[in-house]
Amino acid sequence: MSEQKPIQIFSDSTELRVNVVKSPVKLTILEMLRDRDMEFDEIVINTGKSKSTVSVHLKNLRENGIISYRMHPIDNRKKIFYLNSKYLGSVNFSEPKELEETQSDYLIRNIVEGDGQFSTLLFHTLKAMLIQEGINIDPILKSTGNQIGKSIFYKLYNEDLDIFMDNLSKFWEKKGLGRLTFEIGQIIKIIIYDCFECELLPKTGKPACFLDTGIMEGLFTEFFKLPVSVIETQCYTMGDGKCVFEVEPQSIKLTNHL
Repeated sequence: MSEQKPIQIFSDSTELRVNVVKSPVKLTILEMLRDRDMEFDEIVINTGKSKSTVSVHLKNLRENGIISYRMHPIDNRKKIFYLNSKYLGSVNFSEPKELEETQSDYLIRNIVEGDGQFSTLLFHTLKAMLIQEGINIDPILKSTGNQIGKSIFYKLYNEDLDIFMDNLSKFWEKKGLGRLTFEIGQIIKIIIYDCFECELLPKTGKPACFLDTGIMEGLFTEFFKLPVSVIETQCYTMGDGKCVFEVEPQSIKLTNHL
């Protein structure tokens, strides 16, 4: 018996509603479209379903405003499908397993008796509870972080990237978010120790700093005036002793800082 996929939640801003998707076929289609736009035949091949089955699911997703399509620029007999709504997160209804990070002795040891900032430890506990209950709000955290990054950008800005990064490092430590260091090259590498977002979270084997990722994305999109790719390559939740983010501006080279 195959493992049940978590349901996915999408928002439709045009009609101010939320769509909850449970169908395994629809979930597979949406997972693919979250990565990139796809032609009908590609979707059929990758789902392994018949054309008629895929067509029915695509029609239903379109009617609910979750996806849309445009005509192929060269062959107008073909349609290219894409997400037309915002992915908010997912919920896994499998049997929840209590995590150490949500148990009373752990909370007392780290919140009541620990030296960490109370607000940070509360944030850790909330995230641990969400993980335990199978609730994934990572896209919302990333979007929130993006707005935070854009909001604080001008407090940190300097046209010299080294100074800008030094300002960010000082800000990060002053606000109790951890200790931030950096390496500037073709890809900017940001290393964070004592990460406020994930240090006390359970070890899941996957990166967990979606708020931080969004903050970096917002900051560096503003700095370069271009989209940037931000990938977390190391994380406390992956068993690492630090979090590492790789920031790469799209379509430019950082030749002035090599």
